[in-house]
Amino acid sequence: MKIKQILDQHRRDFTAIFECEHCEATDKLRGYDDDNFHEHVVPAMTCKACGKKAPAEYRALRTKHPAGAVL
Repeated sequence: MKIKQILDQHRRDFTAIFECEHCEATDKLRGYDDDNFHEHVVPAMTCKACGKKAPAEYRALRTKHPAGAVL
């Protein structure tokens, strides 16, 4: 899964449309805008439609705010 569009963000919590790279199915989910979430959690998400995870060449998004920033 990858983040297709961020719909709403408050501090580091956000709601986004996630899209499967394989079957293009979408799902509206909540997330947390930090390096761990973008680099480890998102690529490990399994698509509910096809059951696949992100490909090995998945490129993580950057965080909106730098690590350690007080929001």
